[in-house]
Amino acid sequence: MKHPIFITNSDQRNLLNLMNREKEFGVTGNAALQDLELELKRACIRSSAEIPPDVITMYSKVLLRDLDDGEHITYTLVYPADADLTAEKVSVLAPVGMAILGYREGDILSWAVPAGVVRLQVEKVLYQPEAAGDPKPGREM
Repeated sequence: MKHPIFITNSDQRNLLNLMNREKEFGVTGNAALQDLELELKRACIRSSAEIPPDVITMYSKVLLRDLDDGEHITYTLVYPADADLTAEKVSVLAPVGMAILGYREGDILSWAVPAGVVRLQVEKVLYQPEAAGDPKPGREM
């Protein structure tokens, strides 16, 4: 069984809306959407108030460490329309975005890529909207 992940009920609603909109516009057979659907099915859904401050939610900024080369990476998890890798904003539909959603500080995650397996550890959640008491920035889905 995979490691449990936590998602806010508002993030779940927005992500389901995103998936439904993509399907409505004829995006079927999309592996990223199928993977996201599986992640949402296995997630522990909680209200924003019940989400621990060390969990990666939408618009969280996180520090990750590549376990193979020790390199540190910082990302903010966003919806596809807000993605901008030059600003370290990664889409929830990108492999790394989907991989980190719902994980906590200290968690180790891995996924297959053409060159092998990427293994990352969540070092720190630098910012989480729920913990900061901030409304979600950016677009609502």
